[in-house]
This record gives sequence, structure tokens and C-alpha cells, in this order.
Amino acid sequence: MEESVRKYFQGELSREECLELLRRSETDTALKTAFIRHRNMLSLLEFVPAKGDREKAQADYTAFIAGQKRKSTRQILMLTFRYAAAILCLTIGTWYAASLYFSDDRTGAVAMQTLHVPAGQRISLTLADGSVVWLNSCTKLTYPTVFNGNERHVTLEGEAYFDVAKDARKPFIVSSGNMEVKVLGTSFNLYGYPEEAFSRVSLIEGSLQVYAHGGEPAGIVLCPNSEAIVGNGAISVTEIPDRNYFLWTKGIYSFENEVFRNILERLELYYDIHIDVRDVTMLQWRYTVKFRQRDGIREILNLMREIHKFSMNIDEENNVITIDR
Repeated sequence: MEESVRKYFQGELSREECLELLRRSETDTALKTAFIRHRNMLSLLEFVPAKGDREKAQADYTAFIAGQKRKSTRQILMLTFRYAAAILCLTIGTWYAASLYFSDDRTGAVAMQTLHVPAGQRISLTLADGSVVWLNSCTKLTYPTVFNGNERHVTLEGEAYFDVAKDARKPFIVSSGNMEVKVLGTSFNLYGYPEEAFSRVSLIEGSLQVYAHGGEPAGIVLCPNSEAIVGNGAISVTEIPDRNYFLWTKGIYSFENEVFRNILERLELYYDIHIDVRDVTMLQWRYTVKFRQRDGIREILNLMREIHKFSMNIDEENNVITIDR
């Protein structure tokens, strides 16, 4: 079984063999677990979204698996974490080495995972139910190794794009900041950084219920192409102003006629840096721009000052950028 899954992710199976393996995974719990484990190994190895990284990650993964075929599952998971951390030089935060070991069903206890995404990075993750989550910079997701009970519940601090696997028997619930959302199967983006006074959920397709914590009876149901903003206990609903915004899942930050203040606040959040603007009148400048996440804060600001001229001083020791006319 492990060998078949390995060949699947390395592209060594024919189309018919891939389809047969996927069909079996729908009813074979052990096979599904193996799929998730290998997918998450690749997610760790693909953590840096620069040109050629996917190919490098695939090569690293191939070499790594070849050298670990005789190891136990636990050893593979432990070494995978150490190997990924070493080659990427990243601190992923609380990522348990036994992240895909399931607890004894007789006790009903389920291990919880917490994944931290560093500044300037993004990562995709496949949950135990098959739902796929993209996590943006400086984001933390807490989730169980397996969804027991009558609901699928995760907690988010930051921003994530969810493509939720449909399961009419188990609603999918995300708690984030001052809101919760409940769905059965849909695609949506949730923005809920702790530093912000509001949370926002944008529905791409399907339907979902949005409510402030503890206020489910007063919640609302969103329709596709609309978003809800929760702040100060109130919920407001508008149309999604710019669908290009969600290109962040592909490593692109898009701003449509956005004021400089809002862009800088987002950059501060994404790159974990403080930006000091000496002339406050500059904060009202407007931009329609797109950036690649991997360009980094210095290159992004250099591109922006081609549109509106400004001076920039970077204090790397104190992690501060000063902007002036």
C-alpha cells in the first residue's frame, strides 16, 4: 500500500492505476491515511514558493523516500519533519512529529495539530476528511488528526482558503477571531488575524452560515460571490469587490484601487515588519497593483515607488522601514 501511494505522488502510475487507487481510498481508511501523510510530506518540502522549488521538492521527496523505505512509519514522520526543516531553514512552530498517528478509538481522544506559517510563506494542507486548506503568511491552524463525532471543527488565526469536502452528516466549522462559519461542503476565504478588529469571510461557491461567537441563532447565510464582515458584534454583507484578491493562494498579492495605508498594513502583517510613514498625506495614494509573494518586502516597495515617488530606509536590525517623500 505504501509503495503504491509513493508511486502515485512520484507520477509512476498510469492513469488507470491512479483512478483505481483513488477509488479504493474512498473506502479504505488506512489507504486514505497514507495519502494524507504523503501529501503533507510534500507540503512541507514545498514550503518556499520560489521558481523551481516544486521540482526541487519532488526530487528531495524522491531521494528521501528511497532512503527510508525500510523505516517504520513513525521513523519516517520524525525524519521527514527534521529533513524538511533542515532544507528549508524555517521554523514551522508547533508541528507534532506524530501528526498523523490516530488515537485509540476506544478512548475517543483525538490528537490535535497546530501548524504555524512563517512570514512571507504560504502552504497547502489536506485534512483528514479530504478538505484542502491554503494558509497565508503568519497564520496558525489548529485541527484534529481525525474528525470524530458529528462535526468537523478547526480553529484559525490568520487567513486561509478552504475547499471543504462535502459531508452532509458532519458540518465543517471554522472558529476565527470573533466569528464562526458552518458549512457542509464549499469553497471560501476566511480572514481573521488576531491583530485586526474585524474578521471577513468571502464565499466563492456553495453556501455557509456566518455568526458571531455564541450567536448562532442570529447568524446569516451567505450566497456565492458575497462576503460577511464581523466586528463589534455586528455582521455586514457585501459583494466580493475583487476576486483577484484570492490569487494569494497562488503566491500573488492583488490590490484594486486600494489606498496606500491599507496596502502597507497588509504588507506589515504578511512580512512581520513595521512600516513608518512620516508624511501621512501619502497614506491616501491609491494603487492597482499585483505582487509576487516571493519578491519580498523590499522589491515590492521598490515597485510601488515607481508609481508614486518616495524615499525608503530599511533598518534591518530593528525590523523597521521608514517611508517619506
